[in-house]
Amino acid sequence: MQPIAILCPSDTELDPFLPLLTELREHEQAMLRIYQGRLDGLPVVALYSGVCKVNTALAVQLLLDRFGAGAIINCGTCGGMAPEARLFETVITTESAYHDVAGDILTDFHPWMPTVWFPSDPGLLAAARRVADRRQHLLLGRTVSGEQFITQENRDRIRQCFGPLSVDMESAAAAHVCYVNRVPFLAVRTVTDTAAEAGEEVFDRNCARASEISAGVVREILREWRPAGDSPAPGC
Repeated sequence: MQPIAILCPSDTELDPFLPLLTELREHEQAMLRIYQGRLDGLPVVALYSGVCKVNTALAVQLLLDRFGAGAIINCGTCGGMAPEARLFETVITTESAYHDVAGDILTDFHPWMPTVWFPSDPGLLAAARRVADRRQHLLLGRTVSGEQFITQENRDRIRQCFGPLSVDMESAAAAHVCYVNRVPFLAVRTVTDTAAEAGEEVFDRNCARASEISAGVVREILREWRPAGDSPAPGC
């Protein structure tokens, strides 16, 4: 089985996973530290990329090229954009887009997309929906990404143009790289700040708790998901 890659923007967002990894090995490349091991028996590679789209894209391509990752899970925190995306709700991204890139750049040029939205993997989404059926505080919907921490001034414009549940700086970039490589992608990110409770100090206060929640949701999704072509073990 190809390893599943867990990609987080920061060390705080990756921290909940590290004590859970067994058979742990560490690697370094492109000024990144990559952790390879097993999570609940599944082969995984995990790293934190640093924030922003370019760092994310670099890390995803590295995970695909060097480690042969069979799926990318983007995990960590996000800002709530819709009213229902309250503090510590977890957003499962159904599709993602850039809020700071002109749409025709992606539709008129490589990768010649039909829309500005990168779809998440249907199989991973199906697993996430099964988890959502039995667990509260999970929302499925759109995420947008861009190179800024969202203030109230920009919030209304983004909501009007895209109608997202959440916003971050990385998910669309990870989805973009997965799209052109035809690799399954899903983002699982927990809300740290909203229009009602905004600001970088709010994010800092809530980041560790939100990261723990997000990591727990990822573990549940992976228990539900089987890559295409994988069959259950005897007796399962």
